[in-house]
Amino acid sequence: MANKYDRTLSDHFDGHGYSDHGTLWNSCWTTAKTPWDRQQPSAALSDLLLNKPELFEFSTDKTTRTALVPGCGRGHDVLSLSAFGYDVYGLDLSARAIQEAKKNEEAWKAGGKLEAKKGLLGNRTWFAGDFFSNEWVERSGVPGGKFDLIFDYTFGCALPWEARPAWAKRIVELLAPEGRLVCLEFPTTKPPSARGPPYNFTPEAYLAHLGHPGEKIYSNDTDATVDGKWAGSPPSKDGLKRLVHIKPERTHPAGMDGDVVEDWVSVWAHNA
Repeated sequence: MANKYDRTLSDHFDGHGYSDHGTLWNSCWTTAKTPWDRQQPSAALSDLLLNKPELFEFSTDKTTRTALVPGCGRGHDVLSLSAFGYDVYGLDLSARAIQEAKKNEEAWKAGGKLEAKKGLLGNRTWFAGDFFSNEWVERSGVPGGKFDLIFDYTFGCALPWEARPAWAKRIVELLAPEGRLVCLEFPTTKPPSARGPPYNFTPEAYLAHLGHPGEKIYSNDTDATVDGKWAGSPPSKDGLKRLVHIKPERTHPAGMDGDVVEDWVSVWAHNA
């Protein structure tokens, strides 16, 4: 990013309602204004998979495991997960973003970067589509339309607060019964009243949203302060429980304040 919280996006989206966001995101790609693109995979994710494999074990053996990266952009994390053996589905609202992801995949292949870290290299499938639609899910052919791993980084925070209850509910719907959601939480220290995207997303907000999917967890419509009713409350039966909440040893520069890591990594599972 050009600075701590690049204003390119917030200026671009200023004055527009949520219904305009799809068009605005696509215009970012067509004009090559993508300050959120980290130009590399998330080291925090690969470190987690390498160092804590027990978090991703299943009660029964599975020959293939599926992963979903919503808002995948150029697909850096899709390619990284593929190296861990997952059949990965990269989803983005922008068709132009998916074109860029496919170019990136070819560049990885040409550069010899697409190599399996454990076992076999997983497949990559790309979809231009709406996260909240079932059309791409049906086309994916994934059994039951549910994924063994979902990775969220700069996706949930790209959605305005009004859309986050639906985001949490949709995540729960798409996660397999024994699946794991991994969030690289960002931006956790941005002022709650600051314009976005990206919009403030604190660990407390992740906990409240994912523990109580579909609920409006904020105190008001002007900033992202979690209402006391939801702050720290146990997850509901249909929510997700947080298994791990740690500071990553490595993360993107955008998640750092000097030498201090501001990002968090959280791992989630169904509560019931």
